[in-house]
Amino acid sequence: MRKRVEKKLNHHLMLPIKLFMGREKSGGIVLLLSVVLAMVLANTNFATSYFHFFEQEVGMIVNGQTYLNYSLHHWINDGLMAVFFFVVGLELKREFIGGELADVRNTILPIGAAIGGMLVPALIYTALNMGTPHTMGWGIPMATDIAFALGVVYLLGNKVPLSAKVFLTTLAIVDDLGAVLVIAFFYTSELSVVSLLFGFAFLAVMFIGNRLGVKNLLFYAILGIGGVWVTFLLSGIHATIAAVLAAFMIPADARINESVYIKRLKKQLKRFEHEKANEVRTLEEGQVGVLATIKRDTSIAIPLLQQLEHTLVPVVTFLIMPIFAIANAGISFTNLSVSDIFSNHVALGVALGLLIGKPLGVVGVTFLMVKMRWATLPSAITKRTMVGLGMLASIGFTMSMFISTLAFDNELWLTQAKVGIFLASILGGIGGYILLNQSPNKNK
Repeated sequence: MRKRVEKKLNHHLMLPIKLFMGREKSGGIVLLLSVVLAMVLANTNFATSYFHFFEQEVGMIVNGQTYLNYSLHHWINDGLMAVFFFVVGLELKREFIGGELADVRNTILPIGAAIGGMLVPALIYTALNMGTPHTMGWGIPMATDIAFALGVVYLLGNKVPLSAKVFLTTLAIVDDLGAVLVIAFFYTSELSVVSLLFGFAFLAVMFIGNRLGVKNLLFYAILGIGGVWVTFLLSGIHATIAAVLAAFMIPADARINESVYIKRLKKQLKRFEHEKANEVRTLEEGQVGVLATIKRDTSIAIPLLQQLEHTLVPVVTFLIMPIFAIANAGISFTNLSVSDIFSNHVALGVALGLLIGKPLGVVGVTFLMVKMRWATLPSAITKRTMVGLGMLASIGFTMSMFISTLAFDNELWLTQAKVGIFLASILGGIGGYILLNQSPNKNK
């Protein structure tokens, strides 16, 4: 009876959850639901409790002295989001080694498009806010949200050609790298040189360990979290940058290479075939030993970088990003009027930067590079498809909202930036969906 219940539970509950989490578009759906939840909480009777909850301070007390005492909101943006940026760093390193960015000659077009898609929005925002205290928000409309943009693409399925998906993915990767550099160089507070030197010292130890062939996860975890992250947090440079730098120190090579693994696997499979079998469910001890060896060999055949990425991506997608959205996406409209939102050009600059600047920069630079014969546009990508991809690039939710929390301390300006992000992301997503849904797929 118990086994039947477990089997039904697995079939009707666990299996659908696993299938949902394995789909590309699922992350965008969960993120969208988190945004809706945050908006509901911020505009109902729960609003006071909602905002107060994230203002609570959490820290450590040692011998009566308080250390690292920050609000829960701060811990989410500097702590949990560091894990998000750590995964971004792992993905960037993998892409540089053997992915879309391994050969710059093959990716020159999306790289150029990404740069155009970052510069034009920043220029539009700056032009609208020049000479005002709001100028620091220029980095907000520069970013593209990978989860949402790719989520829309995968909702369309085969209507979007493979070359267009690769183009958008590469563009989003470069865009992430650009956002990391912008945060590092332009959204850093006063520096503590001593803390920064200690941070780079820990990074140097991680690098040396990597070069010496150290593959121990605990080694990199202690140095990365207890060393690099903490010292960068205290240095004034945003702690998420520490996460990206630490990710680049993670080994990308396995303990055994593919050919050695294949030989070992073949040997163990032969051993398994010759082990004495039985007629019951359990395996013989010899069979268990063989499978344990295969499991150990499989583990060491996977680079630590990819082990961490494989483990952390679901955590980031289905836990950290939703928590970030719930903590940051709540906008209370109770005491907010239209005149408040547009009392300056923050909302307008962000909205136009994303909605107009992103497509203009992406599409404009792409066609300019093709016309100058610096690159070739894949035949499956039509003009309509290209404009549709440019519109999807205007979805700037996660990274744009994160940069807005660094750019503004003023609550009204922050709210205005969020309104601009939401407006542009919604319209850009709908516009991109409509254009790509009507775009003929030449790969069919």
